[in-house]
Amino acid sequence: MTKFLNPGLVQTSRRNVLRGSMLAGAAALTGARVAAAPRAQHMHIANATSAKLYKTAGEQTADSTAKPADLSGYTRVKQELVAPPYAPQHEQIATGGPKIVEITMETTERLMVVDEDTGASVWALTYNGSVPGPLIIVHEGDMVELTLRNPVDSQMEHNIDFHASTGALGGGGLTHVYPGEETVLRWKATKPGCFTYHCAPGGAMIPYHVTHGMNGAVMVLPRDGLKDKDGNALKYDKIAYIGEQDYYLPKDENGEYKTYEVAGDDYADSIDAMRTLTPTHCVFNGAVGAITGENAMKFDVGDTVLMIHNQANRDSRPHLIGGHGNYVWETSFSDAPLTGLETWFVRGGTAMASMYTFEQPGVYAYVNHNLIEAALLGATAHFVVGGEWDNALMEQVVAPREFEA
Repeated sequence: MTKFLNPGLVQTSRRNVLRGSMLAGAAALTGARVAAAPRAQHMHIANATSAKLYKTAGEQTADSTAKPADLSGYTRVKQELVAPPYAPQHEQIATGGPKIVEITMETTERLMVVDEDTGASVWALTYNGSVPGPLIIVHEGDMVELTLRNPVDSQMEHNIDFHASTGALGGGGLTHVYPGEETVLRWKATKPGCFTYHCAPGGAMIPYHVTHGMNGAVMVLPRDGLKDKDGNALKYDKIAYIGEQDYYLPKDENGEYKTYEVAGDDYADSIDAMRTLTPTHCVFNGAVGAITGENAMKFDVGDTVLMIHNQANRDSRPHLIGGHGNYVWETSFSDAPLTGLETWFVRGGTAMASMYTFEQPGVYAYVNHNLIEAALLGATAHFVVGGEWDNALMEQVVAPREFEA
């Protein structure tokens, strides 16, 4: 069967390309076309280097004489993944022994409007059709068993790199699937915390896929649940899953956003835009306004909300306007949480968690406190909180009125 990795760039098949290096070596394989275009200079060097890396990773596994994993004592459960900003059903404190948590994800390439006001759109590369990909929740010591499927009508090869896993390339070298293929990867969750996962086919295709939406988060809870610095249990009522996505959308000579017929057609133009390191959009959950207004998340006074924030590519500084980070885990659940933060930090390529109990009703804006990105590029979400107002916390003593100078 013929496989297309990028329309207009190269047509290939598994027969003539080493597994795990297809997109990594795309520019190298297409030589004349990519190298001749000034806007894609030197990309073949990075791609060729990455192709060797992924090929080596695949060969190491193929030649492995390692013993099969001992799965005795594990019970199998299925986790039904849900679209963000919501979280799958899960236990905060693990019951019973470790589990093999079975999940299924399908790589989907879909045309998505990023900003209705300007008509900006992107051929989003996704896991299960959403940006970010679905949140996965397990406990320390569990096994994650992923079935990754790439539909036959896809244009590209895809894979997945789990930052939460232990092993070269985070499973990226073991999960390359061509259109019409599936693979199964199992890995042990040995470190508690929130972690990014993303597509990483190799070379320039790594940032290309990540900045087209192909990333998400895993939360690995301690088996006995979250705790404060003194070991007291911390519980949450709901989860707000925020995926911050930077896009680099190409424009034409008139400054209008360009459109493309199929996924991958924008490759060379996107490389140009990405090289500026200046995003055209920085949004939450895929698009401007995706979780604002009618799409806002709804809570009540007294709800304790765990906000999970993923940014697979750039640093971010979340702030809940009118609220705080009562407990903030910027790195690992193994470390005591920071407390009472006004703004917290998400390192590029990580996911983290913050917890807050709402005390007043109203509309809260959750923003990237680079306010340029929040106000101009789209990095804003709304939480609508119901309940009774408490004047002891805040009161308008005098309504706006004219005054005499």
